[in-house]
Amino acid sequence: MGSTEASSGTQLEDYQVPRELLSKYAKPGPRYTSYPTAPEWADDFTQADAEALYRANNPEGSTAPLALYVHIPFCTSLCWYCGCNVQISRKKQVSEPYLTALEQELDKIAPLIAKTRTISQMHWGGGTPTYLEPEQIERLVAMIRQRIDFAPGAEISIEVDPRVTTDEHILALRRAGFNRLSMGIQDFNPQVQQAVHRVQSFEQTQHLVNFAREQGFASINMDLMYGLPHQTVVSFEQTLEQVFSLSPDRLALFHYAHVPWLKPAQKLLKEETLPDSDTKLAIFELAIAAFLERGYVYIGMDHFAKPQDELALAQKEHSLRRNFMGYTTQAGVDLYGLGVSSISEIDGHFIQNLREVPAYEGALAEGHLPTHRGLVLSADDHLRKALIENLICNGYLDFAQISRQFQVDFQQLFHSELENCKEMAEDGLIELTDGHIAVLPRGQILIRNVCMVWDAYLGKRAGQQMFSRTA
Repeated sequence: MGSTEASSGTQLEDYQVPRELLSKYAKPGPRYTSYPTAPEWADDFTQADAEALYRANNPEGSTAPLALYVHIPFCTSLCWYCGCNVQISRKKQVSEPYLTALEQELDKIAPLIAKTRTISQMHWGGGTPTYLEPEQIERLVAMIRQRIDFAPGAEISIEVDPRVTTDEHILALRRAGFNRLSMGIQDFNPQVQQAVHRVQSFEQTQHLVNFAREQGFASINMDLMYGLPHQTVVSFEQTLEQVFSLSPDRLALFHYAHVPWLKPAQKLLKEETLPDSDTKLAIFELAIAAFLERGYVYIGMDHFAKPQDELALAQKEHSLRRNFMGYTTQAGVDLYGLGVSSISEIDGHFIQNLREVPAYEGALAEGHLPTHRGLVLSADDHLRKALIENLICNGYLDFAQISRQFQVDFQQLFHSELENCKEMAEDGLIELTDGHIAVLPRGQILIRNVCMVWDAYLGKRAGQQMFSRTA
C-alpha cells in the first residue's frame, strides 16, 4: 500500500496487522450484535415475560420512536456458506400462511405499543424478502401501516437478491415506501460462485442497481465475503473493480466463518479449496486498501461507507450505535422483531421468537406470542453492554463519563480488565491512558478481541465451539 491517507488522517499502512499479531489474537469470539450474546439467553423466558417487557416499554403518551425488523426466512436455493436462519422452498405458496402468521403477530404486539409512538426505521431481512411476490410485499407493508404509524422520513430498507428481484419488485418496494436496498454479492468470480452454489452475474446486479437508482432509492449497500473457495488476490481484485463501478453507498466485507458443526450446509464446501490464512489476509488487506483509496470510511466491524453517508457522519460525532440490523444512527431506539427467529431489543433487554416456521405459525394460530427465549439484563450487563457498544461503534471509552453515567468507580471496578488492556496497548491495538481508551486502526481490525476483554461470560464457555475465529 502507498501513503494515501485514509479517513480521519490515518494512513493505509496503519490498518496493516503483522501476521504474528493476527496469529496471537486469532481465537473464537462473538461478533457482539448483542451483549450478553445469544448463548446466554434463557430458554425459560416466557410469553408473559415478553408481554411484561412490551408493556413496561410503552407508558401512555410515549413518543419514543421505534425500529421494526421483519424476518422473511424463505429462499429458492441454498447458498452453501450461509449462516442465516432460512427455509428452502421453490413452492411459493408457503409464503401465504407465513403472512397470515405475521399479521397475527402484529395483532398481538401492536396493542401493546403506545399509539403515540412511530416507526423511524424498518428493515426486512432473511432469507430472501423478495421471495415474496410484489403484491405480497405491498400487502405486508399495508398490514403494518394499519397498526403502527411511520415517522416522516423513516428509513425503510430491505435485503434483496439480484437473482430473483424483478423490476416489478423494485416498483412495488418504492410504492410501499422502501428507500434503501442491501444486496449480497460475496464474489463475482464464476468459479467461486459455482463452488458456493450462488451464481449471480455482474449484469444481473448492475441492472438491479441502475433500475433501483432510477426509481429513487437513496442508498444501496453491498455485501462481500472473503475466505470462500477458490478465492485469490487476483480474482478478488477483479470483483472489487466491478463493485466500485456500481458505486455502492455502503459496503460490508465479511470473513467467511467455516463452522460446519453449527451450519451443516457448509459441509458441502470442499475444505481443500478454501484459501489459506496468508491468502485470506492478503485479500483482506487488498480490500481495505481499495476501499480507503476509493474514499470509503472504515465504520468498523467489516463495514465501510462513503464520507457523506449518515453512518460516517455519526461516527465522527461519536453517536453511532449497533443492533441486530447492523450499525445505525438512531441511538436509544427500541427494536421490535417480527417473524420466525427475529429478535426484539427493548430497554436493552432481549426477546427472540421461535426458530422454526411450523412452531412459529402454530403458536400464533393458537393465540400465543411466538416467544422462544430472552434475557432481562442485570445492572452489570447494562454497564458492560454500553462499554462494548462504545468500543465497537465509536472506538472510545471515557472513564469519567462512564463513571458518572453508571455511578461507579470505573478504574476500581474494572481493574483486572484494564490490566488485560495493557498488552493490547503494547501491541498497538489501543491507546490506553489514565482517563480513556481509544481504539487504533489495528484495533479496529481486531475490534472483537478488544471487546472480549469486557465480556464477563466468555470464561464460562471455555472449550465450547460457540463462535467463529476473530482473525
